[in-house]
Amino acid sequence: MIHSNITLILTLSLLIWGSPFVAKFLRIPIPPVEIILGSIFTYLGFIGHNEYFYLVAEVGFLYLMFLAGMEVDLKQITKSPKIVIQKSILFLALMVFLSISSGLLFGLNTIVIISMPLISIGLLASLSKTYGKDKPWIQLALIAGVLGEIGSITALTIFDAASVTGFSLELISKLGYLILFIFVVYIIYRFLHLLFWWIPELRHILMPKFDTSDQDIRLSMSLFFILIAVMLSLGLELALGAFIAGVAISAFFHHEKELEEKMSSLGFGFLVPLFFLHVGSSFDLRALPLEGVISGALLITFLMITSRILAAIVLKSISGSKDALLIALSLSMPLTLLVAVATIGYETKLLDLLNYYQLILASIFEILISMILINVIQRKTKEI
Repeated sequence: MIHSNITLILTLSLLIWGSPFVAKFLRIPIPPVEIILGSIFTYLGFIGHNEYFYLVAEVGFLYLMFLAGMEVDLKQITKSPKIVIQKSILFLALMVFLSISSGLLFGLNTIVIISMPLISIGLLASLSKTYGKDKPWIQLALIAGVLGEIGSITALTIFDAASVTGFSLELISKLGYLILFIFVVYIIYRFLHLLFWWIPELRHILMPKFDTSDQDIRLSMSLFFILIAVMLSLGLELALGAFIAGVAISAFFHHEKELEEKMSSLGFGFLVPLFFLHVGSSFDLRALPLEGVISGALLITFLMITSRILAAIVLKSISGSKDALLIALSLSMPLTLLVAVATIGYETKLLDLLNYYQLILASIFEILISMILINVIQRKTKEI
């Protein structure tokens, strides 16, 4: 046991350090490289099942959602022209329709069809760090992504509860908790907004401009874990709590310009790579030769990306063709939610092993294809 733990620690350390060099050599983004390396080194026996690795990877996922929340500028969203909000909602509605219709057309498993319209903006934090949060397509993707993320997490919460209890009073109570939580968060937001308007110096007391005790990081991490604890106590999706914590920091402490860089460095330098490596390790490469695994995963990937690209046609009028395509690709990577749905479905026997592997592999394919295409489009744009 001690020997395997030492091997795991050394392997993860070398992969965290070495993955940027591999990504640079292959000229593809770092997250897909980390996922691939995680799969390969698990297959070679250097990475095995370990509860501590799983726990830290889970924290890495939640921290990624926290960073995604920090990317959200509520003022920008609330002040966005009505046409942008309307087009974003239309894009999401059309994407849901196309995803479900194509899934039914190809006779896919019900759980697979449910998972296809999911939206997650966790990886937008990675794209924002790579290409800059001031890019118009990233800003528009965040607006549509936030709306889609809330709907997706709500759907995941309902699916999680329904898969365990069925459509019962417990499911209704969980939905009630979710609605109550969102309402309370809104009330607190309005109260704090008013409080900071009346007492603006309170921001600097809570998060000093010149501070030697890292009070900004302490407050951010405290809020991160407090909201996770609240979600745990309510039995709701933890990702929503982490995401809202990030949004709160962005909304009320935007005066601290260096905070985002500090938090991002901790995340993308340590916690987030561990999450991507763990995602890679969750897929058994020995399943690749099984009939239907690769073809099924490619079909799911194709349908999910295509449905978003076709739906993004409605965004052309406000962003242009190239940005609309980039938005569609950036919202084609609901990695964490796909893995969550696949895991829940398999554990509750709603998914067989073949469909489980297809969904996990599809989530990896989507990141590889989408990030590589985004990279190619951005590179060609710079050359022009």
